Amino acid sequence: METEGKELSIEQRLQDSERVGARPKFSMEQVIELFALACSPPSDYGRPISHWTARELANEIIKLGIIESISVRHVGRLFEEAELKPHA
Repeated sequence: METEGKELSIEQRLQDSERVGARPKFSMEQVIELFALACSPPSDYGRPISHWTARELANEIIKLGIIESISVRHVGRLFEEAELKPHA
């Protein structure tokens, strides 16, 4: 493998190339904080519910200022992809 007439080092060969497509909308830290919130009792956040719903989680994570904006469906997808059920 050569770039501009130079042989690439092993380190250069093993590096990931830039990927096409949109960048992730949320950082891993934000997603982890969402999951941590889902593991906490809603009553800790003044919510008069026994189990979190995607809507309640979306509202709370925005209220806490962790994520500026997130749809209820996106919250659901994140939990679906991670095979987590915060409301079960």
